[in-house]
Amino acid sequence: MAQVGIFVGTVYGNALLVAEDAEAILTKQGHQVTLFEEGTLEAWQCYRSHYALVVTSTTGQGNLPDSIVPLYEAIREQLGYQPELRYGIIALGDSSYDHFCGAGRSFDALLQEQGAARLGERLEIDAMEQPEPEVVSGPWVQQWGTLLK
Repeated sequence: MAQVGIFVGTVYGNALLVAEDAEAILTKQGHQVTLFEEGTLEAWQCYRSHYALVVTSTTGQGNLPDSIVPLYEAIREQLGYQPELRYGIIALGDSSYDHFCGAGRSFDALLQEQGAARLGERLEIDAMEQPEPEVVSGPWVQQWGTLLK
């Protein structure tokens, strides 16, 4: 089965809960999964020929959480073109703010610019509609896991 690195950006812990749930689902499907709460560029590069799942919440201003900013900046400034990367995005946000899911959208845009291939659609979870994000993310992860080879 596939090797998957889950990279988490969280402010209050919801993204981490979603990521831990995703880890359990993907592991049950037979994939080798490693979760990174504060992923490094070195860890990211280990999954460039495999799969990366980015699970990130968004600050009120639409920014990335502090825990994932160093990884995002390192990818942007040091990696450039990475067409071998296949990835998924789960973005958590709150539609009462102007920049709903801004962090996930930014991460997705960066990886697209670098030629990476997103598997499936980006999942955006609205805290205003879904107080338990794993209820929405669980079925998405289940489906996403079937796309991995």
